[in-house]
Amino acid sequence: MKVQLLCALNDTNVDAAQLSNQRQLAISISAMAGECDQHLPLNLCLILDKSGSMHGKPMNTVIQAVEQLLDRLQPGDLISVVAFAGAAEVIIPSQPVEDLEGIKAQLKKKLKAGGGTSIAEGLQLGITELMKGTKGAVSQAFLLTDGHGESSLRIWKLEIGSDDNKRCLELASKAAKINLTINALGFGNDWNQNLLEKIVDAGGGTLGYIERPEQALDQFRHLLQRIQSVRVTNAHLLLSLVPHVRLAELKPIAQVAPDTIELVVQTEPHGGFTVRLGDLMQDMERVVLANIYLGQLPEGQQVIGHVQIRYDDPVANQQDLVSPMVPIYADVVRAYQPAPNPLVQKSILALAKYRQTQLAEAKLNQGDRTGAATMLQTAANTALQIGDQGAATVLQSSATRLQAGEELSEADLKKTRMVSKTVLQD
Repeated sequence: MKVQLLCALNDTNVDAAQLSNQRQLAISISAMAGECDQHLPLNLCLILDKSGSMHGKPMNTVIQAVEQLLDRLQPGDLISVVAFAGAAEVIIPSQPVEDLEGIKAQLKKKLKAGGGTSIAEGLQLGITELMKGTKGAVSQAFLLTDGHGESSLRIWKLEIGSDDNKRCLELASKAAKINLTINALGFGNDWNQNLLEKIVDAGGGTLGYIERPEQALDQFRHLLQRIQSVRVTNAHLLLSLVPHVRLAELKPIAQVAPDTIELVVQTEPHGGFTVRLGDLMQDMERVVLANIYLGQLPEGQQVIGHVQIRYDDPVANQQDLVSPMVPIYADVVRAYQPAPNPLVQKSILALAKYRQTQLAEAKLNQGDRTGAATMLQTAANTALQIGDQGAATVLQSSATRLQAGEELSEADLKKTRMVSKTVLQD
């Protein structure tokens, strides 16, 4: 097993006469299968919303999706199921996938809709179940909900009750630290997109949108395919820069593929930087974009930094492996001529689409409908530049409706967020 690591600047040529040159560094990371590669066991927990709003077709469809997922698991995989409403309970304790019919029977018996929505309690129990089987496995959770977490009641300076959303984010952060990845599926149109996005971003998970119950089957299958392709876990990007080269101060590093995530950068005592990536999938690129500034450097080809990946190999039961160090080159020239890299430019535009959509949402929340429409129009044009026709259609539709004085529905808002972050599944 090895990690493939490639890097490129958006413009390799750097003007020697400039005191400061801004560049975007694209880093591509993927796990490569070895000749004797074997199935990597899954340690999977399903954390399912059984609140009253899931009654009827939504719950029946979710049960059907879970049953199909169980049929696709392999010997050696572990499964657990947690259900939550006003409280949470473990309905399938962590166990090997052996007695499929027994697991399905328990699922149908115990997964009955009714009650409120305490997402944090479900997350806490799910993490506890995952911790029982982390050794030598890919440990991930599917969190499915159709609602918002329960908020605390604030009276003057007193906070009464727990803030479910705050606890969710704390749990997601703790899960990432112990190498557990949480994926989230928003069901219907009333789920908290800000909360679920923050939960999955904390550990490099995936956010999915189930607008209609019948889409649950495809979403579960899509997520399972992704985690079955994981070959490397607990991956961290290690970046070091030479003197006179620095990271941008604001939002310096973001992931742009397969999903867009603003990444957290940790500065190390030796001056380097570490970014957690989580699990790496086989033959699926993880593309990270770093915003850097180069001061004046000597003419000629210069090494401006190095990148490598630290990771765990569950099959070999080895931790803290490191990939070979890859140098980052820049050509410092006196007669400057741009040498743009079209692939890096596409990554820059993908990140721009995401940030433009975020800005549009902020303007809409502030009541600036005209400003929101303008930014959505800009994001639609950006999507067209990178050939993302699906995103362009959704973003343009939302912009047009705002320009016509119409309100955006909850479905419109969620589609707009999803196409800015990832590619909607058919």
